[in-house]
Amino acid sequence: MTRQKRDHAVGPRAEVPRQATRREVRGNLWTQLPLLLGLVLLWTVLWGQATWISVITGFIVAITVTRVFYLPPAELSGRLNLWYLLVFLAHFFLDVAIASFTVAFQALNPRPIPASSVIGISLRTSSDLIMTLDAIAMSLVPGSLVVEADRERGILYLHTFATQTPEDIEAMRRKVLIVEARIVRAIGSKSDLARIHESEATS
Repeated sequence: MTRQKRDHAVGPRAEVPRQATRREVRGNLWTQLPLLLGLVLLWTVLWGQATWISVITGFIVAITVTRVFYLPPAELSGRLNLWYLLVFLAHFFLDVAIASFTVAFQALNPRPIPASSVIGISLRTSSDLIMTLDAIAMSLVPGSLVVEADRERGILYLHTFATQTPEDIEAMRRKVLIVEARIVRAIGSKSDLARIHESEATS
């Protein structure tokens, strides 16, 4: 029996999946480490204290969640600009402080509460991580809350406070895009950064 006939008799050979090398495994661990640390930090914040027990249990919970509820790993850009990270954090805490006083004033104001809106805002980047961080940043600022995220089309839907006029809605849209740009400049990829620059140049 010729070799061709033998192969035909046995059938097509099954593809043997390539096993990851040790270097690839180490690379994946280093890539996912910031996300695990973020989950641990969130766990300690929820407990309201940073003790050895909360940190250890945070690591256990983070590893369990990422293994049991497996999702495609978030792609990190591999770049970090400390200056723009500080700029983002400074503006974020300032926005939280200003919005907190604004919401508190409106709650104590005897006048009717201003109308709110649900706004759909198209982001300029395609990164799931950037969209998630933008949604978290906007939800943590009092007066705005992300009610839905359309991952396929890159749209965030926000319930916003005191958006009665088209000018108010446009101001909120610009605010979301500004936060997105700050996050991209801090940790975004070069392609996302190019999209931001191109959008700002044409606007």
